[in-house]
Order: sequence, then C-alpha cells, then structure tokens
Amino acid sequence: MSTGVAVRVEAVHALARIVFHGVSLRAALASSAPRIADSRDRALLSAMLFAGTRGWLRFDAALPLLMDRPLPQKLRELRTLLVLALVQIAALELPEHAVVASAVDAAKALGYVKQAGMVNAVLRRFLRERADIELQLDRDPATRFAMPRWLIEAVRADWPDHVNAILAESNVQAPLMLRVNRRVSSVDAMRRKLDVAGFTTETDELLPDALILADSTDVTRLPGFDEGAFSVQDGSAQRVVELMDLHDGLRVLDACAAPGGKAAHMLERAELDLLALDRDATRLDRVRANLSRGGLSADVRVGDATLPQAWFDGRAFDRILLDAPCSASGILRRQPDIRLHRRASDIPNLVATQSQMLYALWPMLVPGGRLVYATCSILRAENENVVAGFLAAHDDAQALALSPEWGEVAGVGRQRLPGDRGMDGFYHAVITKQA
Repeated sequence: MSTGVAVRVEAVHALARIVFHGVSLRAALASSAPRIADSRDRALLSAMLFAGTRGWLRFDAALPLLMDRPLPQKLRELRTLLVLALVQIAALELPEHAVVASAVDAAKALGYVKQAGMVNAVLRRFLRERADIELQLDRDPATRFAMPRWLIEAVRADWPDHVNAILAESNVQAPLMLRVNRRVSSVDAMRRKLDVAGFTTETDELLPDALILADSTDVTRLPGFDEGAFSVQDGSAQRVVELMDLHDGLRVLDACAAPGGKAAHMLERAELDLLALDRDATRLDRVRANLSRGGLSADVRVGDATLPQAWFDGRAFDRILLDAPCSASGILRRQPDIRLHRRASDIPNLVATQSQMLYALWPMLVPGGRLVYATCSILRAENENVVAGFLAAHDDAQALALSPEWGEVAGVGRQRLPGDRGMDGFYHAVITKQA
C-alpha cells in the first residue's frame, strides 16, 4: 500500500468513527495521527478530517444524486470513502484525477474490491456533473452550509439579520491565535522571534496578549513553545480576562476550568489565589499540564460547580469565572464535529445546568465581587435568557453594561458572532454582587 493510500485509509477509519460512533474529531485525530510517520502526511490527514467533518452533511447528501441506488447500511466505510473523496475534490481542491485514483486504490485496501469500479464511476460522474450537483446542494441551506436543520432554525430565530453570515463564517477555517505569556515574554519580543523564524503575525488592539498567525502551523515547533512563552487560544476566549478586573491578592474561582487556558491567562496577569475546578478528572490533567508549561500554579481540584458542598471550604471568592458548558455553537470553525454530534434535545439540559451553576456559585461570591458568565454559544436560550432569569431571582445581583466592542447586544450581555474580527462566537456578561 502506497503512503498516499495509507493516509486515505486512515482518514476513512477516523472519519467513520466521528460520524457513526460519536468520537470527537480531536480524539479521532489523536489516535490516527501517530500511525502516520511523515509530518506532511499527518498534515494531510488533519486537513482531510477537518474538511470531511465540516462537509459531511453536504457531500453525504450528494451521494443519492450520483448513485442509482443507496449503499447498504453496513457499508459505512465505503460511504465514508466516497464522501471523503468528494471533499478532497470540492473543498480541499486536490488534483481531481489523483483523488479518483487514490480513492479506487483505498477502496481495494479497505476490502471493497468488488465496489472499486463503482467508486471510480461515482467520482467521475461528479467531475462531469459537478456544477449541477453543487447547484442542487446549494438550494437547501442545510446542504449549502452543511449544518443540521435544527441549528439553522435556531440561528435564524435568534439572529435573523445575521443568519447567513453566521452559517458561512462557521465554515471558514479559523485563524491561529496565540496568547503570549506575560511572565515569560512580551508580544513585541515574541513577534520578533516569530518574524526571524519566518512567520508573519498580526495584532489586534482588543487583544493585548495576542499574536495572530497568517497560516496554520505545528505550534510545538514555534520558538518559545517549550519555555511556555505562549499558548493557543482564540481571541474571544482571551477577552474573558479583561472582564475579571484582576489585581494581586484576589481569591478567584474558575468554575469550569478545563482545559485551563483561561485559568492560565488569569495567572499570567496577576498574583492570585486561584481554584481551578472541573468535574472531569481526566480533563484536569490538561489543566495541570498547561499551567506547568507556563510556569504557573493553582489549586486544581475535581468538583461539580452545581454541588459546592462537596468541595467549597467556606472561603468566599472575590471573582468567579463561569465559562459554562454549552452547545459550543459559536466554535464550529474549530470543532466542526459539533454539528454532527449536538442535538436540539441537548439544549434544555444545558440550560438547566447553566442555571444551576449560576445559582450554586452565587452565594460563594463576596459582596462587591464580580462573576463573569461566558459561553462559546450563539444561542440566546443559553446566554441572555439564563442571565435574565438569574437576575430576576436575585435582588443583590446587578449586571454591568458592556460596550459595543464586545459584540451585539444580547440582553444585559454582549454576543460576539463567529468571524467578527476573526474571533469565535462567544457570549459575555458581568454580574456584580451588591455590598
């Protein structure tokens, strides 16, 4: 088996796990990439998995337009192979005839020898009829944007003036944003190092710790990575620290801390007594690793924010960050598998959890303290509605007004929509406790 075919076979296995078995893109890539020796082939594998996951709902819908009868349900990996080949042609724009040839070889390598001719015929038909096929797919928003219909309807209901832009931006590859660790380096110093190494960067006045790279790359090979001089973090997530009003000596709770980016950012800004809490013990290993790489320390503890009696020691917090679990509908650019795994039926349970966390954490905030509520969702049910319900039930809670630089008005908070200034979709609200 040639290297190119081996990469495609591995991509088929991984994409099938994502689509049919609910495995996350991150986990699928982590298990598949070590099987590919060459770094360029690993980059191709990653590109195929991201594009395949992002485009599945579009190109899977193309198969009935290209075939006289549907594939048997049991031939899932053959179906995956066909979709992946269409993605390579239409989304990744790889050489068409090379894609067809490699797909035929991959079909044989996967054990579909009898179907190899069919694979060739389907893909060649797509090449002949591509313009008409894509026109048919573009007529339906679900296949035009490769989005589940429930999510399209939810976005249209919440953001009718922005729905097409949101859906389009959710399919654009997100820029690579770095957060410079102020305790190790500076934005200017880090930018000079990257420039010497041949990397072009940009800055944004709203992101005082950020460098934005023009092209994606293996960040572990960038100068300063081993020293903890920077971390990868989207601009919307970096913005959270600006709302925390931090200074030395504060006691701070990061209530849903994994994977630790915001906890690290806060510790880079000030000397804090910080508790990094998360209910998932496994994910807390990533928090510890991220803090350690940056030369930072915190009290990292397993705990459920809805059940503080199991972990709260009675010492109130000056600041609380609740980056609540959510639909992640604002970060489809970075995690395209969300569109395949999230269901409309998940939203009520998420809303209930978000509200429970707010209610449970509020008594632990000192009078005069502030709580920042954030999500990477663009759905009003998870954002402004949750905060509005909480404020209505608490006379001692008051929301701070946020300026337009934080995005669109969303109740008492602000909503940054996907792609705005290159950032992810993110909701922010600040609630203070009356003394």
